Amino acid sequence: MRPEFENIPLQNTGERFEIEFNGSSAFIDYRQMGSQIALNHTESDLLIAGTGAAEAVVEKTLQYIEDHEKKALPFCPYIQSYIRKNPEWKRVVDERFHGYDQL
Repeated sequence: MRPEFENIPLQNTGERFEIEFNGSSAFIDYRQMGSQIALNHTESDLLIAGTGAAEAVVEKTLQYIEDHEKKALPFCPYIQSYIRKNPEWKRVVDERFHGYDQL
């Protein structure tokens, strides 16, 4: 994660994990089902595209999932790609997730 994102807090609305950066936001839409959190869609405002904001919200979300002893279901292709590039985060993915072996 780029240093400019380290101190930005992750906001949890109950349906979305979000960070704000330079007046814009990057977010992940999710759904919690017991001990699992389905990560469905990642997006960042066009004004902050390419800044690393989407990557930061993914990392902060995965850390949140780990801190709260939950398991991720990464349905979002961006998050799947992030986990493939950062395989240490596979530890928070539910092993029953279809596609776990491809992460």
